[in-house]
Amino acid sequence: MPFRPLEKPLAECRVALITTAAPYQPGKGDQGPGAPYNAAAKFYTVYSGDTAVDNDLRISHVGIDRVHTSAEDSNTWFPLPQLRRCAAKGRIGEITPRFHGAPTNRSHRTTIERDCPELLARCRADGADAAILVAN
Repeated sequence: MPFRPLEKPLAECRVALITTAAPYQPGKGDQGPGAPYNAAAKFYTVYSGDTAVDNDLRISHVGIDRVHTSAEDSNTWFPLPQLRRCAAKGRIGEITPRFHGAPTNRSHRTTIERDCPELLARCRADGADAAILVAN
């Protein structure tokens, strides 16, 4: 079962980051902070990225309250820099070598039957003890 209590302290765990943020796609319209909803920027398959480098991810493809919220602080939807700081301070053991992206365009069935098993397989391949899901 993938959801269970940690078997060791968080300070000793390898932590995976799963996000619904999309990689920036030039030519797919406005995707910056404050952009209106942009379905063209959606992605349709699970993806992975390198946690050792900075990544340009955006959230213009998700339905958020654009009147009362802002997408200016990327740590609110892709907290990789904060996880790096937590690892450096010993609050978590380490970050997995990859982060993973979960599509948001799916039906509940497709998410459960296709995307979740793929995400779990990737987290296991990376030796993750725990995962943080940042759903936007």
